[in-house]
Amino acid sequence: MTDQTRWGIDQVQVKNKAVKYQRDLVSRAMEHVVKMDESGITDLMLQIEAEYERKYGENKTDKIVL
Repeated sequence: MTDQTRWGIDQVQVKNKAVKYQRDLVSRAMEHVVKMDESGITDLMLQIEAEYERKYGENKTDKIVL
């Protein structure tokens, strides 16, 4: 068992909660994706790709705040 008084334990717990939250989001999303037909999944895929490109893409001009 890990000593709960050690330095950094709270950061580890926060990180673990964030990872669990992300996994739960994916699980809930997949529950809905299973119910979709092919065209719905294709539309969702395109929206996810666009959002991913907006957040993590190489185009730095979108990330500039004026």
